[in-house]
Amino acid sequence: MSKTLVEKIWDAHVVKSEAGFPDILYIDTHFIHEVTSPQAFDGLRKRGLPVFRPKQTIATADHNVPTVNQHLPIKEELSRYQVDMLTKNCAEFGVELYGLGHPFQGIVHVIGPELGITQPGATIVCGDSHTSTHGAFGSIAFGIGTSQVEQVMATQCLLQQKPKTMKIEVNGETGVGVSAKDIILYIISQISAAGGTGYFIEYAGSAITSLSMEARMTICNMSIEMGARGGLIAPDETTFEYLKGREFSPKGEEWDKAVVKWKTLYSDANAHFDKVLTFNAADIEPMITYGTNPGMGMGITQNVPATDKQAVPEQLSYQKALDYMGIADNSPLLGKSIDYVFIGSCTNSRMEDLREVAHFVEGKHKAEGVTVWIVPGSKQIEQQAIAEGLDKIFEAAGFQLREPGCSACLGMNEDKIPAGKYCVSTSNRNFEGRQGQNARTLLASPLTAAAAAVTGRITDVRELLEA
Repeated sequence: MSKTLVEKIWDAHVVKSEAGFPDILYIDTHFIHEVTSPQAFDGLRKRGLPVFRPKQTIATADHNVPTVNQHLPIKEELSRYQVDMLTKNCAEFGVELYGLGHPFQGIVHVIGPELGITQPGATIVCGDSHTSTHGAFGSIAFGIGTSQVEQVMATQCLLQQKPKTMKIEVNGETGVGVSAKDIILYIISQISAAGGTGYFIEYAGSAITSLSMEARMTICNMSIEMGARGGLIAPDETTFEYLKGREFSPKGEEWDKAVVKWKTLYSDANAHFDKVLTFNAADIEPMITYGTNPGMGMGITQNVPATDKQAVPEQLSYQKALDYMGIADNSPLLGKSIDYVFIGSCTNSRMEDLREVAHFVEGKHKAEGVTVWIVPGSKQIEQQAIAEGLDKIFEAAGFQLREPGCSACLGMNEDKIPAGKYCVSTSNRNFEGRQGQNARTLLASPLTAAAAAVTGRITDVRELLEA
């Protein structure tokens, strides 16, 4: 029987399946962090249970950590408490922790792939919605709630309904200045922030398979932003080349055996998907969001869609979003002044992103009045950026290279955008207050963000690239 890639991986991990009940799904790798794990550890403690398979649980501190002076005590009381609790819980339950000061510390969805922990064909969960990032390697990866974190800790299994499957194909070549972030923002703008609800998405097509692993992670990272359970891309030679030689990747004969197995991970030619969507890469231009969900995005040269063109039941909430953003419908965003630029998050904080921005801004300087934060996704990326001299390029441009963490993605730590200020951000969400109370977030690619940083306004990066 022909199967999709999702079905192949799912079926291989089902411990028990009964009609009318969720499947009992075995979990290969469980990532945890300081925000959604304390209650789960406390639940185990109260029930007198250990972490069932601690070697398959990996912890890091990322959401609440400061991104300057990480060697000093954390200033915010709640953030300090949660990071301290993670340290104590991991020590008590025998879980490996990559905490502040550890050379492997970083954003949970960045360190898993760069360390070779994330591997094709695996089931991977974390108490964080953007766990779908790991699907770029051909794995079933999805976010879970705190009670499920405890369930995995106690049993290494989860009760899960098998999801529907969707294939999204993007074919052709992208134009100048168009990156993976633009591709995924375009897809979400076309199908809405709820268009993938109930599905696990497989991304395919020539525009997808031509991407680097870091770009593929950007695509899969934002699957949740269209309501999907997760997203994945079939592994190929690009995947294998990325994983080879990494800290926890298989070695020697084990590597050869793993690759043989990984090469079987693809959707069969006549496999049935519940839904198939196809897009042309040539239709995509640099993207930017204008509202308060990732589906409210448009090409950089377009005008904000008019309220009266929206479905009647959505017009009130649509206008509310524009009012929050201080943006008029049917207006252009090009030329609009901005205050902050944030380049980072589990979506766009990898070496490829930092190199691209550094290459673009070398010899340029940020606009007066604009604050620019470059936040690497891990300690390893930070050290590599310094080794390559990117820190000097950023410094000369007036950009601040900070230390690893989730930073201004979510307004949960010290890196917040002030009320009313506009931030062009390479993160994944633009909800009201996401980056700080009453902050206004415009999602974009690293290149578009860098263009805004040097001009002080929303700019079509293609004009600067051509110049």
